[in-house]
Amino acid sequence: MLFSLAGLLNAVFAKTFDDISLIPTFVLTPLTYLGGVFYSLTLLPPFWQGLSHLNPIVYMISGFRFGFLGINDVPLATTFAVLVVFIVAFYLLCWSLIQRGRGLRS
Repeated sequence: MLFSLAGLLNAVFAKTFDDISLIPTFVLTPLTYLGGVFYSLTLLPPFWQGLSHLNPIVYMISGFRFGFLGINDVPLATTFAVLVVFIVAFYLLCWSLIQRGRGLRS
């Protein structure tokens, strides 16, 4: 749900077909690599651990890791709550932009 709403936001702001690839390339890919896919957040220094918790991908990875391995870096309730907050925020932003007609052709 979160990625579909992010894709809708991307589509609203893209002027050309080539603009669609900017967000996945320059935002999503770095967030994925910095989201704890290849390492545990507990291995990071405290400053970087705190900064990593601003990344929504961290919570998705933590949920998947718990589902597959039964271990996680973030408590499951926190993971769920943060993802719900991000989904609601993206939904409200998408809804607001579409209501204003942003990105729609006349």
